[in-house]
Amino acid sequence: MPELPEVEALTAFLSERLTGRVIARVQPVAISALKTYDPPVTALEGRTVGPVTRHGKFLDIEAGGLHLVVHLARAGWLRWKDSLPAEPPRPSPKNPLALRLRLEGEAGDGFDLTEAGTKKGLAVYVVKDPAEVPGVARLGPDPLDPDFTLDAFAALLRADRRRIKGVLRDQTVLAGVGNAYSDEVLHAARMSPYKLASGLDEEETARLYEALGGTLREAVECSHGLAAGELKAEKKLGLRVHGRTGLPCPVCGDTVREVSFADSSLQYCPTCQTGGKPLADRRMSRLLK
Repeated sequence: MPELPEVEALTAFLSERLTGRVIARVQPVAISALKTYDPPVTALEGRTVGPVTRHGKFLDIEAGGLHLVVHLARAGWLRWKDSLPAEPPRPSPKNPLALRLRLEGEAGDGFDLTEAGTKKGLAVYVVKDPAEVPGVARLGPDPLDPDFTLDAFAALLRADRRRIKGVLRDQTVLAGVGNAYSDEVLHAARMSPYKLASGLDEEETARLYEALGGTLREAVECSHGLAAGELKAEKKLGLRVHGRTGLPCPVCGDTVREVSFADSSLQYCPTCQTGGKPLADRRMSRLLK
């Protein structure tokens, strides 16, 4: 799933290509992706694109007082095309295309929103205010916001008795961090994903805060200036533990381990994070803390 660094990079990528341009056509293909119907997506046509911004994992394209807000979910992506096909897109069970946006001009450039797989989660909203999108309205603070201080972070953790892995992923607590970067942040902080958020002492909280900001800023920097099509590969190259089960930890050389859940998994390094003690896979019906 695209997380804060990738959506931040997409925001910068689209800002360069969309700002000041006029939207010629918006063509929805997968009707299930449309979560709002008034105003219709066609209301964006003829409007000039203004700022492109980000709210957590949500992409926000403003155009003449309306906002096209997109959540790419687990398998969605944005594909930029310097020249889109002239013929209108057709719905098809085998076609991953969900929506096409074409800009005015002879080139016919613009982008496609696509979604692979059978579990559809990609969501498109057209609203007058991004706060009308339920997921945006519920977002917690952005970890890269200058106003998000160590004291603010500590206050969030003190009130939460869940495991820290789940807290970092909760969008109502922090905006933009998902499964991959929560693994990376915890590895950088040398912290078990099973630690209770409310049980962290001052030193652990400060270490986690620094790891959170540092990991995200580094990922954003690595993604800066990349084309949309290059972001997924760059993300994968930069990960130290997430998605690297069975490979050596780049810090200590221990084998990266995995814990699987019903619809996700986490990866961690025992030496760096759990005092050398492996966490039992949940599928084995036992957990080690």
